[in-house]
Amino acid sequence: MNEADGAATESKPFLVADTAELTIDLVDTHCHLDDDAFERDIAEVVERAAAAGVGRIIVPAISLENIPAVLALADRFPAVYAAVGIHPNSAAGWRDDWIENLRRWAAHDKVVAIGEIGLDYYWEKTPVEVQHRALRQQLALAAELGLPVIVHNREASRDVLDLLADSPLAGREEPGVLHSFSANWEVAETALAMGYYLGFTGPLTYKKADELREIAARAPLDRVLVETDAPYLTPQPHRGRRNEPAYVRLVAERLAELRGLPLAEIGQATTENSRQLFKSRRQLNHVISV
Repeated sequence: MNEADGAATESKPFLVADTAELTIDLVDTHCHLDDDAFERDIAEVVERAAAAGVGRIIVPAISLENIPAVLALADRFPAVYAAVGIHPNSAAGWRDDWIENLRRWAAHDKVVAIGEIGLDYYWEKTPVEVQHRALRQQLALAAELGLPVIVHNREASRDVLDLLADSPLAGREEPGVLHSFSANWEVAETALAMGYYLGFTGPLTYKKADELREIAARAPLDRVLVETDAPYLTPQPHRGRRNEPAYVRLVAERLAELRGLPLAEIGQATTENSRQLFKSRRQLNHVISV
């Protein structure tokens, strides 16, 4: 979740392509469908995702309070999966017994990860030492449960990498994903060496994101995921409007251009990557039916 690029209130639907031309299968591995921005038209949003070739959606929680809503979406829509965790900006009141709540919620059949967790030094909503404690404990929980992690990193790369390297997940082949990757190649290279995937979002389409595009073109294709972080980080040409899962296709299209590959190949690769990473609980086999 990236609050600096807040969701616009405009909810006018857009189709990203003629549905007759769609022959790909995509997974939006990070979308906040429980956000109030989707309250009025959630069913239509899911339908548009299907029409755009987006067959599965992962919705991460950000606080204890919103976990029930996230799980309710997973129960309502066959293609929606969930992650449970405490976002660093929601961790100011962190108590160690919150881990027991997360452990209980993580038993839900459609929970595929612990997340969204991490560090955020931009907003300063939670003291750094509290952020560290919350992240350490949630990393340990993920290791205990055999679940991957969805990691938020905002202006905290060095500490994020250090805590990941020092966690019980260290040494595992596929410990998680650095969601909405926005750091430099050195950070990417270190994370990749630890087995982490890199998640790319709407900024990949932004005019001034040359460094990010270089990283997306350079990273091993078998370690790349595509996301929206909707309702935030809307890709071009719809920037300034509410983001939604259908637009992950625009991210995939830009990735295909950068790597000189057919869109179908990017779809196949990133979808297989999502299945591989989140295989610990479910294989993401459901698809959205229009």
